Amino acid sequence: MARRLGQLVLALLPYGAVLANTPADEALKPCGEAYYYPSKYTCYDTDFLCPVLSEGPTLRCGPDCYLPSMYSCDNGHLVYPPAPSSSTSSSPPGATCTAKATTQHLSSPPYENYFYSDCHAASQVVVTSPRPDSNLSIISPRVIVAWPAGNSGIVTYFQPESGINGTLGIQMANSSVGFPLGPYYNDSKGGNASVGVSAQLEFNSTAVLVVAILGSIRTIRDFTEGPSLLRTDVQDGLKYSVIPGGVEISRLWFDNITTTTLSFTSTNQTRGPIKLDNTSVTFPAGNYTFNASFNYPQLTQLTSEEVLSTASADLITQSPMQTTALSFLSYTTKLTAGAWRFLTYFGRDSMIAALLLEPVLSEGKGGAIEAVIAGVLERINRTDGSVCHEETIGDYATWTNLQNNITDTAPLCDYKMIDSDYYLPVIMERYLVQNANGSSRASDFLGTMASVFPANSNLTYKQLAQINANKLVTLAAPFVAPGNQTIDNLMHLKDNQIVGEWRDSTYGIGGGRIPFDVNTALVPAALRSIATLSSNGILDFNSTLVGEYAQVWEDSTLSLFEVSVSLSDAKTLLQAYTTSSGYSGLQSQADTLDSNVTFYSLALDGNNNLPKVEVMNTDTCFRLFLLNSTNDSQLTSFLNATANSIRLTFPAGLMTDVGMLVANPAYGADPIYAANWTTSAYHGTVVWSWPLAMMARGLELQLSRCSSSSVPTFCTDSAVYGNVKTAYNMLWDNIEANSAHLSTEVWSWTYEGGKFNYIDLGALPPPPGSSPTESDIVQLWSLTFLAVKRNGGLK
Repeated sequence: MARRLGQLVLALLPYGAVLANTPADEALKPCGEAYYYPSKYTCYDTDFLCPVLSEGPTLRCGPDCYLPSMYSCDNGHLVYPPAPSSSTSSSPPGATCTAKATTQHLSSPPYENYFYSDCHAASQVVVTSPRPDSNLSIISPRVIVAWPAGNSGIVTYFQPESGINGTLGIQMANSSVGFPLGPYYNDSKGGNASVGVSAQLEFNSTAVLVVAILGSIRTIRDFTEGPSLLRTDVQDGLKYSVIPGGVEISRLWFDNITTTTLSFTSTNQTRGPIKLDNTSVTFPAGNYTFNASFNYPQLTQLTSEEVLSTASADLITQSPMQTTALSFLSYTTKLTAGAWRFLTYFGRDSMIAALLLEPVLSEGKGGAIEAVIAGVLERINRTDGSVCHEETIGDYATWTNLQNNITDTAPLCDYKMIDSDYYLPVIMERYLVQNANGSSRASDFLGTMASVFPANSNLTYKQLAQINANKLVTLAAPFVAPGNQTIDNLMHLKDNQIVGEWRDSTYGIGGGRIPFDVNTALVPAALRSIATLSSNGILDFNSTLVGEYAQVWEDSTLSLFEVSVSLSDAKTLLQAYTTSSGYSGLQSQADTLDSNVTFYSLALDGNNNLPKVEVMNTDTCFRLFLLNSTNDSQLTSFLNATANSIRLTFPAGLMTDVGMLVANPAYGADPIYAANWTTSAYHGTVVWSWPLAMMARGLELQLSRCSSSSVPTFCTDSAVYGNVKTAYNMLWDNIEANSAHLSTEVWSWTYEGGKFNYIDLGALPPPPGSSPTESDIVQLWSLTFLAVKRNGGLK
């Protein structure tokens, strides 16, 4: 068989590979001196081709290629029949998964992301290798391993032994270990099995491992996104040891039970032995097998078939990348926010995602929608009804408890956000009242006893939902009293907090204390849902009274945030912005304005004593998506202003070639605006995927009212209706043009040749005084285009 496969390689080369100089066909990839089609061959160790057969890709074994179903490989020699492997990087007896593993490779240079999931564990590996055009002050050779169980992981930083920054390259290599990732499983020590991944890593020159962090993704994020300080109590737990053919690094967690282990061993493609000197590890150029594992209790992942409804199963073949990513982020007890940085529960993220994805998500017991709602209810603060923003679990939870002189592994929650509270009633109403399957499940679901947080263990989901709703109705009451519709009675951020809603970076809402999205959309939407849930016996309130509260909030908040700039002032501000912004060649677009500019401020009571944070933004999408305003004159002007902001090119509006920006500071006269909202700021002049989806869906919902039984006035105003419809189609044209980026969390742009060009946010240096922030390759709420589709009837 081996000889036949070797002959097969030679026989296929004229058709699938080219032994020549660089070919004209860009689909051909280099492998040594040959070029090949990835659909027909796999390149091993940079210079050895093996064919892809109908049974699947063949693997390399020394000078041969083989199918694992027919042969195994022992020290570069084929063995027949295939022998059970004794290596823990494969599957030892009793550890074989019956279902095929799920793998995925997503590229966003300089980051290469690899995913591997089987019945034992879900893993992500991110390989960062500087490119010729990389900013070497922020991009360096790095490997990250991330696991959703315990929000756990590993990071290793490397540098070239030569000391010449930018010369060391790292890449994954397909091998008999994996394609490129394979499973790691070892239950020989009892207790929880050690699970993870194996792979082969290739260095193009001698590399030195200079930093390793093992344990929690939160600890890794504190290092990568903070001042790059290593925690002594974490690093002192690292143990470096020599093992046959290589080096092992391990660390016992603060729970004194769990251990994370990372090992590197030489292959026959290395140019010398691995050298260990204290905590410095030197790797001669070549390929190395690495195993990354930990023995922590695992989550139960939802497959693509399980996370989607039966009616939406076709999406698995229509959008395999997105549905595979959705599955990787979805588990029976919660949906996680993003990979790699947010592989755990985030309340806001999961609820926004579920509201947009609802038409395609699985329902009922064990389904994705109930996993989202249950995940939120389980983590409610029973004392005040706050929804948990982010959970702290695993090693980081134990470490955090120890900082408070508490020896405990119990999970913790961050309750500083104010917006998360308001999504819960909305998604509960959508599922438990409006959805037939959800409605039939309401009694059983709400009767579930909480079990995740010990403090909530004697409460049912229904009781926890009531506690949350009590908070929201109580806080809303002062504003609705006669004469009380003032700024002072709006919802403010919590004391001593500078963040409180989705723009949760230092300058996300410019230091504002009173956010637009919470006050003008989330509060009235939540109150309406509480009223509906009460009239259906799920919550206990006077539904009529709460509905009246909602109406006051809906009608009386928007005007408090309105900003109007005269035409002459707007043109002057645009010219000043483009002159001082530092974007060479950026056109002011002032000549595209023909009237006063109206938009809605991000927040009130901002930094520098600014009464309004006058930054044009996309947060109008919340009101479009969550409310059906009945105040006709207000709705008409709001829709027209929103449509204008979408249609106009930045800096006159929000539109660019790479997407609709979430913020535009050009109309703010104070220099602080341009300084705080930049192309490298996390919530600056950048593109986020999910606001594109919510804006598109929100505009569609408003336009659909024009064919309903209660037609709003804007529908009969041909100028406004036409403007909104044009904005809808321009937005969708732009979304479709940028489909390659839609699953990413956030991205930015450079400007050259009169065009906005895509760039990964992490490839740009951070704003002065800020830490670098990179984008997740897949983000839960960035997968919402699985459900949000263009309405062809509105073209």
